[in-house]
Amino acid sequence: MFENLTEKLQSIFEGLARRGKLTEGDVDAALREVRLALLEADVNYKVVKEFLARVRERAVGAEVTRSLTPAQQVIKIVHQELIEVLGPPSRLDLSGPPPRVVMLVGLQGSGKTTTAAKLALLLRRESRQVPLLVAADTYRPAAITQLEVLGRQLDIPVFSEGDRVPPPEICRHALQHAAKGGHTVVILDTAGRLHIDDEMMAELEKVKAVTRPAEVLLVADAMTGQDAVRVADEFNRRVGLTGLILTKVDGDARGGAAISMRSVTGVPIKFLGVGEKVDALEPFHPDRLASRILGMGDILSLIERAEQAMDQERARAVGQKLMKGEFDLEDFLAQLQEVKKMGPLSDLLNLIPGMSRVAKDLAPEVTDAQFKRIEAIINSMTIEERRNPRILNASRKRRIARGSGTTVQDVNQLLAEFRQMQRMMKQISSGGRGRRGFGDLMSLFR
Repeated sequence: MFENLTEKLQSIFEGLARRGKLTEGDVDAALREVRLALLEADVNYKVVKEFLARVRERAVGAEVTRSLTPAQQVIKIVHQELIEVLGPPSRLDLSGPPPRVVMLVGLQGSGKTTTAAKLALLLRRESRQVPLLVAADTYRPAAITQLEVLGRQLDIPVFSEGDRVPPPEICRHALQHAAKGGHTVVILDTAGRLHIDDEMMAELEKVKAVTRPAEVLLVADAMTGQDAVRVADEFNRRVGLTGLILTKVDGDARGGAAISMRSVTGVPIKFLGVGEKVDALEPFHPDRLASRILGMGDILSLIERAEQAMDQERARAVGQKLMKGEFDLEDFLAQLQEVKKMGPLSDLLNLIPGMSRVAKDLAPEVTDAQFKRIEAIINSMTIEERRNPRILNASRKRRIARGSGTTVQDVNQLLAEFRQMQRMMKQISSGGRGRRGFGDLMSLFR
């Protein structure tokens, strides 16, 4: 989401780094560029003004002038102030006697129904909750069916009374059902509505009065920019929001809404929707998002994705073979499939410090095509060939190329890269020159 902003900020800070010692004029010139970059990213003007005033106050003081690396100190200040703008971490409050109610509200098309299912899955996995989804959108055609289909896919029960019962009554009956069924959390999927529709907003107020929710979360499309901030303000005035869920943050948006939301509305961001898959909902970490915006990567999120997606025992076993240089093409394919579960390769590279520009050059469809080609080639081999690639002669390669819909050159290229990886891992494991190179690489992450 922040690709253009990140690129501009990185360019500004690289310019500062080339100057060495910084004057007040250097800082002011850089902050003017930062101001323009933030405004172009659709960050609220008032937020930009206050943010840069705080940065300048610190950046022209002794904190920077006495630093051995002034440019790095400026980046550190920008990072800290960005975290301050984004607000402290805020988690769902599900304390108290069950069932606790989470009410989702928002405009039409913001992704409430999908988000309700994602949130239910997250709470079941992370907090050991027993969720109940409630189909309280009686206006949008197929909304109830959509939630029921998602519920079946995730094995999460859905409470529904069709589209003829008023939503406040559906929600009241759902609470009674949840209490009897031992559910610990009830997630209300309410209908999308315009914040200027007084009748529909009054209905939300009735639902809130009937259910007394622990959390009222606005589901907002990050791609709507400053409109999302105005919508949040009005929903907050009418129903009293406790948090925000920004959806479609993986889309082609300028990203300013995410930076502005907390400062303008006073309502904390609690979750980010980062994709279409049912597990693509992440708790909001201001420090991690600030690091991503500044191109510093987000190793913690990468590790969490790996822990959720990968078979840990399998990964450990392959890791041991990898370090010994003994892994074969079967292991390679298994690891490739594990990595694919974590999302597009370009997204993963964005989480690694210093790799955002590499990710920019990798179109997702290109890397997906490369993954598919590698899978096709390895799947066209016999088990013996995968475990011992050295037996692959010209005729075997021609057969594999025909079976995978590729060329012999593609097969040779894969084998060459595979052998190069084996050699590199042997160097690392034997403590040779490769280990020093690996150590230098890892120093970037410290």
